[in-house]
Amino acid sequence: MKLISIVIPCYNSEATIRKVVEMVMEEFKKMDGYDCEFVLVNDGSPKDNTYGEIKKLGEQYQNVKGINLLRNFGQHNALMAALHYTEGDFILGMDDDMQTHPSQISKLIHKMEEGYDLVYGCYPKRKNSFLKNVTSKLNEVSSRILLGRPKDIVSSNFWMITRQIKDEVVKYDSFNPYIDGIFYRTTHKIGNVEVEHFKRAVGTSNYTLKKLIKLWLAYWNYSVIPLRISSVLGGVSAAGGFLAAIMIAIRKLINPTVMVGWSSTICAIVVFSGLILMVLGIIGEYLGKMILILNRTPQYIVRETINVSDEEEKK
Repeated sequence: MKLISIVIPCYNSEATIRKVVEMVMEEFKKMDGYDCEFVLVNDGSPKDNTYGEIKKLGEQYQNVKGINLLRNFGQHNALMAALHYTEGDFILGMDDDMQTHPSQISKLIHKMEEGYDLVYGCYPKRKNSFLKNVTSKLNEVSSRILLGRPKDIVSSNFWMITRQIKDEVVKYDSFNPYIDGIFYRTTHKIGNVEVEHFKRAVGTSNYTLKKLIKLWLAYWNYSVIPLRISSVLGGVSAAGGFLAAIMIAIRKLINPTVMVGWSSTICAIVVFSGLILMVLGIIGEYLGKMILILNRTPQYIVRETINVSDEEEKK
């Protein structure tokens, strides 16, 4: 009997989390040779009693573990917290809003049985807002460049990993994790399986534009490419300035009456000053994260748990 640990970060999901858990249980009753456990992490939900509902589930079902974080740390931090409490042979990541639908779980399990370390469920047709679709496309391009994601792999919030990969992932203790970036560093044995994408059952996405930008900046923890890009831009701008200076000097020698205008000088100053500030901003982003890491900014803090053993608490 293989145990599948299902990790779900929960945020304002009082109205949906019970339905998700009980639908998953019904799916596992249809599958021979597999059992499931849940690790539900309340990521500081401010608008409802999400952890109260998780506690009720934990009291009703012994295979439901509840983790209540001290405050909101973010989806990927909550996932890292959940991974520390898993015991399964495979670990499945899902959302709390029914978009990663329980009916599709068997597809990921069957793909994992082919010998992959990591499998993503990919969607032929997404049922998201225009903004979410645009940011998802940006994510695909950025993750390929910055994180080294294989070109033929599509990532999503619906994934499954082996216990061995989980054991490596939880060693990462930085305050600002990006779960996919850690996956790509750990293994290249990655697969995709097509799954159906369902609409959100209740409410709208909790990701604002500000949160999406913050999540994208987390990519920088796993790549020095922004620094290399800034170096290339600096070299290109310096070369362009040098060539422009030569051209102006030649024109002046050929025709001494040519006036060298102050406007072109101001434009050059503005362009090069902007480049300098951009490069300094990139360097500052890296330095700021280094300071936060040196100050041991916590990845997450657990307030209380339910159905968690003493041995798991000591992890």
